[in-house]
Amino acid sequence: MSFCSYFDAQFCHSCGWIDYHYSEQLKLKSDHLHTLLNPYQPEVWLKPATSALKGFRNKAKMVATPSLDGVVLGLSEEVSLIECPLYDTSMQKALHTIQEWLRELGVKGYDIRLRKGELKYVLLTRSKSNGGMMLRFVLRSHGIVARLQNALDDLRGRIPELSVITANIQPIHMAILEGDEEIFFTEARRLEERFNGIPLFIRPKSFFQTNPDVAEKLYRTASEWADESKPKILWDLFCGVGGFALHCAAADRSIVGIEIESEAIECARESAAQLEMSNLRFESLDAATFSATAGEKPDLIIVNPPRRGLGEQICKWLTRVGSERILYSSCNATSLAKDLESLSGYTLKRVQLFDMFPHTAHYEVLVELVRE
Repeated sequence: MSFCSYFDAQFCHSCGWIDYHYSEQLKLKSDHLHTLLNPYQPEVWLKPATSALKGFRNKAKMVATPSLDGVVLGLSEEVSLIECPLYDTSMQKALHTIQEWLRELGVKGYDIRLRKGELKYVLLTRSKSNGGMMLRFVLRSHGIVARLQNALDDLRGRIPELSVITANIQPIHMAILEGDEEIFFTEARRLEERFNGIPLFIRPKSFFQTNPDVAEKLYRTASEWADESKPKILWDLFCGVGGFALHCAAADRSIVGIEIESEAIECARESAAQLEMSNLRFESLDAATFSATAGEKPDLIIVNPPRRGLGEQICKWLTRVGSERILYSSCNATSLAKDLESLSGYTLKRVQLFDMFPHTAHYEVLVELVRE
């Protein structure tokens, strides 16, 4: 028996390793990483950075399903996940209240088979640093926007932590999480978070790590590794809301962060402004586009690509740039290993696993590459 009643009842299989002892989970992940990276002969293997086993996740993604009792937030009509132990008690309580409030309003969950109903998903994100929450309703159309908006004072009275509330319009009959249009119900448009004392901001569509405690360890480690050689020029590619760049900021260091998602860049710029760092610049560009216009050669490059990895084109460009060091943060060690084949001229100095996703086979890894 695990500590999750949903898993034990075979209602939810998202945490496929939850009944493994945590030491066994870490061993399986470490063995997998060793198998992938041993051919590149890392000089140093560091101990994995571990996670809490419950209450570590800061974001809930709930499918809104119709039932005879009203909308169900979870996986299906039979499976509500509002008491998922991956969320802390404040998020569980908020999800309970949101589901109850939606039922009182008579909001219908979207029926995939009949293509009826308005509410598709409920997305809830919590700031670890101040407890504030961002709530997003993903809707099929504008049909119930006014109804939700008119009842928000009641909801905010029940959940005072709600600081950002939006409706996202996703009209397509496909398993797509969100659409292009975001309607803000609150004056606040972003959620503030702090990692290691660094201000970070979460907007509705910007990517943000879902395990704050382990993310703090990851950013702190990257900062420590970066500082060892005291780089004067640093590039942060696929920078998101600027976590790595902001943690590596220094008065005598020029940093450029590149990210294609404009909302994330707005967040990163706001963080830089709060820190009053004029030598920290963020641009909304595709990494490949930046590669064609980049200027002075950096001493250090940090890359944090999506699961597909960097790809051969960017790897070859990085090889031509010839930075003395590359820090590569990856959520998919398989694509990382493939990219290492294309990053010729570099030695794999050290590797550390960060267990961002307990009870699953997934993990984050940070590696340091040094030019031969």
